[in-house]
Amino acid sequence: MSQTNTTTKKDLIERIASKTGVKRHDVKSVVQGFLDEVIAELGRGHRLEFRDFGVFEVRDRAARTAQNPKTLEQVRVPARRSVRFKVGRLMRDCIETPSAASSSRAPEPVAAR
Repeated sequence: MSQTNTTTKKDLIERIASKTGVKRHDVKSVVQGFLDEVIAELGRGHRLEFRDFGVFEVRDRAARTAQNPKTLEQVRVPARRSVRFKVGRLMRDCIETPSAASSSRAPEPVAAR
């Protein structure tokens, strides 16, 4: 079983600021603005596609009957909307390649392609 490390939004902002030379406050504003727009688009039920990264889409889940495993009582689960994420090519390749997990190799920046 692999060990899970957590990277926070603050960690990403620090990395981006140091790599780009842009002030941390400015990077934070852009990152937060991006995340706010992603949330707003999903809230409108729109599909978001980021080439090679992945696709976010809202799915409607039907109401169903489930069972409480302790009491075996039938429980009604209401219909709801959920977000589905489908992994894109670059992310899939990075995750599936064993050497990528052990190295600190990051994907090539888009501008350099």
